[in-house]
Amino acid sequence: MGKGRLEAFSDGVIAILITIMVLELRVPQGADLAALLPLVPIFLSYVLSFVYLAIYWNNHHHLFQVVMQVNGRVLWANLHLLFWLSLIPFVTAWMGENNFAAWPVALYGGVLLLAACAYFLLVRSLLSLHGQDSTLAAALGSDVKGKISIVIYAIAVLLAFIMPLLSCALYVSVAVIWFIPDRRIEKVIGDR
Repeated sequence: MGKGRLEAFSDGVIAILITIMVLELRVPQGADLAALLPLVPIFLSYVLSFVYLAIYWNNHHHLFQVVMQVNGRVLWANLHLLFWLSLIPFVTAWMGENNFAAWPVALYGGVLLLAACAYFLLVRSLLSLHGQDSTLAAALGSDVKGKISIVIYAIAVLLAFIMPLLSCALYVSVAVIWFIPDRRIEKVIGDR
């Protein structure tokens, strides 16, 4: 089956998630800059989550440039990814409204960890469908960034109970790793 509907649905879900997150930003009571100060943690968590959703959208888009077809397994793997991404607005709001307290930071990282695992499973489902000799397999290689990200998330979740802000710094570091799209796919497409 074709991949177009999966891509369009995924794009729509991610757009809705970003919209939900921005609607969580409330207008402060007061007309001076001091009224914005209590919103700083909420805004920072929003920015981080916006970047994460943008990264997932960008990498999903790049990934599907080399995907030729999808099957039921891929559809379910993609829905699994979208499920975890759909929790990002909730954990973003909880973390920001509680000034990066331990449990909200840990749950935020747990959602990021499970989204990363879901993306990994989506990639494995696509590789299973397309084969190890496919353009997709050549483009993805060993996926070191994906594996490192999962490890960093797991460490950050545990660390959240000791040093929540260090956990947040680890979440930012993973975002930085992924901020520049993976050029392997573009390179393989260009070479072929």
